[in-house]
Amino acid sequence: MLSFCGQDRTSVDSNGRVRFSPRTISSFMDKCNGEVVLHCLPEGALAIYPEDIYLEMRRAESRPAEKAGSSMVFRRTLRRFGSLSSAEKVSQQGRVTIPVGYRNMLGLNPGSEVVVVGAEIGVEIWNASRWDEELKRIETHMVEKGEKEMAADLNDTETQQK
Repeated sequence: MLSFCGQDRTSVDSNGRVRFSPRTISSFMDKCNGEVVLHCLPEGALAIYPEDIYLEMRRAESRPAEKAGSSMVFRRTLRRFGSLSSAEKVSQQGRVTIPVGYRNMLGLNPGSEVVVVGAEIGVEIWNASRWDEELKRIETHMVEKGEKEMAADLNDTETQQK
């Protein structure tokens, strides 16, 4: 079975929790026994990664202490990751509690419709209207990228024929 794929619509309950589909629960239990890291994404969604995936993402930087001592941009990156990430556990009922500050920032308010989106290395929780906007951005980007690729191919073909 593919892990962390597909999308499901659900809602945030009155306690700020989101219930995952059986498929998503199974993926988290198989990959990390339900131990996850929540991380607020700049695109406006909440990423939920198995802890080892999150740590792998963060280890991508070599010599972080040295960089933190010399780079304001790097310190800001550390602050962003540190302040907008937290450990959580998927409950036995397949729910995760979203901290109030994250809910307010991302529009994941109790009663609101959300979309749990598979992102292959974890899932993202999107406010439903923001997700619809993101899908439009993705589609526009893919069409524009395809048109540029086709134009480049045509230019290559014309150059080769000369």
